[in-house]
Amino acid sequence: MPRNSAYTGKLPGGCVLCEQGAKMVLLVTGECSRGCYYCPLSNEKRGKDVFYANERRVHDIEQIVDEAKLMDALGTGVTGGDPLDAIDRTVDSIKALKKAFGKDHHVHLYTSTTDKRKLRRVAEAGLDEIRFHPMTAQWKDLAGSSFPEAIAHSKRLGMKVGLEIPVIPGRAEEIISLIASADELCLDFVNLNELEFSETNWRALRRLGFDVKKEDDVSSGVDGSEVLALDLLRLDTKVPLHYCSAAFKDGVQLRRRIMRRAKRVKRPHEELTDDGTFIIGIIETDRPSATGAWLLHEFEVPGNLIWSDGSGERLEVAPWILEEIFGEIDMPCYIVEEYPTADRLEVERRPLKKASARKAKPAKKKTSKARKVKRR
Repeated sequence: MPRNSAYTGKLPGGCVLCEQGAKMVLLVTGECSRGCYYCPLSNEKRGKDVFYANERRVHDIEQIVDEAKLMDALGTGVTGGDPLDAIDRTVDSIKALKKAFGKDHHVHLYTSTTDKRKLRRVAEAGLDEIRFHPMTAQWKDLAGSSFPEAIAHSKRLGMKVGLEIPVIPGRAEEIISLIASADELCLDFVNLNELEFSETNWRALRRLGFDVKKEDDVSSGVDGSEVLALDLLRLDTKVPLHYCSAAFKDGVQLRRRIMRRAKRVKRPHEELTDDGTFIIGIIETDRPSATGAWLLHEFEVPGNLIWSDGSGERLEVAPWILEEIFGEIDMPCYIVEEYPTADRLEVERRPLKKASARKAKPAKKKTSKARKVKRR
């Protein structure tokens, strides 16, 4: 697979759709009773009772269905925190997604909970695949924990069942024991994630002597995690093994998911890049309506190539038009690259300086190009 990810046997159903960028990421809560030192959740989510559909902060079930529609999701990955710590919200979400998109909308869930009552509730709601996350102290002796019984119970309920853990350098013996247990329990898969640094776990990882891997300047992966994971995939096992790298999550899964959403939410004035981001022109103004009316009159800019986000702080203009007329505008102008996500995270901002020596051409001469971009 791309970015050094790899698998043996059959790739889990949830991972197939993730690779396509077709799964919505549903964080039902950031709360979790386990407190794993390697948890990569951000400060905005870790330990907090928050609800997110992709990058969008949501407050009700209708909003998660809307977000799934905006990206044309074929499935949903339910995560946390621990989603079973917010069991009512999790069950309601699964039911709503199945009702909105049908039984073929694949839903998988990641949890450390073994409570049989909760497992039955998510199964009855329509959960397709469950991924158990044992604590590191349980890896060497899974049989002595509550997981074997929870696994058997989940299989009887009709769900696909697997394990999912981070690959921690120096823990090869424990991980091999865990994979052997998965073999004995006839699990459907074991997912091995590259251990990675985040804003919330880096101090804990550094205290344990871990460092960022040297061979990739832009990766957040922990040095030694990928090497160990790829060695583990050479084990002689019946259970399928899947290694997912940090670079794969960011460079393939996330990029494809963002592109999927971008194609559905793109407005005529936004230019779509190969990375799934938008290039837009920005005029900073506290009077966007009046500024827009002035552009329509003064430069004959087509109305569909001007847009206000309602903030009262800026006016958006097609970038190819703003680059022609910024010299005539006595307001700060920028070319901005943004993600097509609900939070519109800004990637880059390039200021446009006034060009006194150049007379701006009327924007109406760019109308044909505007139609061409709209078709893209």
